[in-house]
Amino acid sequence: MTVKRITVPFDTEIVQSLKAGDRVLISGKVYAARDAAHKRMAESLEKGEELPINIDGEVIYYVGPTPAKPGQIIGSAGPTTSGRMDKYTPELLELGLKGMIGKGYRSQDVIDSIRSNQAIYFGAIGGSGALIARTIKKVEVIAYEDLGTEAIRKMVIEDFPAIVINDSYGNDWYKQGSETYRSI
Repeated sequence: MTVKRITVPFDTEIVQSLKAGDRVLISGKVYAARDAAHKRMAESLEKGEELPINIDGEVIYYVGPTPAKPGQIIGSAGPTTSGRMDKYTPELLELGLKGMIGKGYRSQDVIDSIRSNQAIYFGAIGGSGALIARTIKKVEVIAYEDLGTEAIRKMVIEDFPAIVINDSYGNDWYKQGSETYRSI
């Protein structure tokens, strides 16, 4: 199977070129944010405040990296369960977020929002945080530093391996894979 090389930030054309099940290597800038950061962003939006980052065309990686060891820029950086961000995701997609990286299933509401907002959800391999950390070349805390590992970080990644789980057409690679084995 071919591996597609893609660069963040995304535009609609790139997003539409990707299909559920595609293997990709992602390079460019992504933002790291988990549960607490998403909750705080939602609270800011409820108050009519601007987000601390411009998410238009951007990708959020659901990760709370461990502290870096001496000589490293980041510790283990494996994906966290994406479903915990589901209640916040549709609003962020409507504001222009184009992609998310995490692990696990998304709710039907999120899949519908991915489709209607022409976005994409990538799966990263859980349990491979030390290997994934090697693809992260630069890290900078951008907002909510008081949240520690859950602060929003800007990361520069190079050849980050992922699989398209939910594409902009409403396809779900997890469901497609299950159906393949059920028909055997």
